Amino acid sequence: MYVIELRKTVFSENKKFRDANPQFNGVLECVYVGMTSKSPKDRFDQHKNGVLSKKGQDISATIVKKYGIFLRPSLYAHIQSFALMEDALKAEKELALKLKRQRYAVWVN
Repeated sequence: MYVIELRKTVFSENKKFRDANPQFNGVLECVYVGMTSKSPKDRFDQHKNGVLSKKGQDISATIVKKYGIFLRPSLYAHIQSFALMEDALKAEKELALKLKRQRYAVWVN
């Protein structure tokens, strides 16, 4: 699990992001929540550099590629790793919802 801080311009420039975050009041940050089998740093680097999968598909999130600034370990370091993909997906969605409730603007795929 990892959280990447995004430049706040994502809120004004990206309508889908803005529409997904009506709770955002501009005080806290805009963030991207994701999960990975890699280290958070390696996954962040993949997002920023546009890494391709074995099938030739770009596996970076466009929103992170364009707006990603840095990792926010204080928002995810307390979360353990998961053996099952279903558990990781559930935890990813729960973390995104928790951050939204705290009034972060959140994007999760």
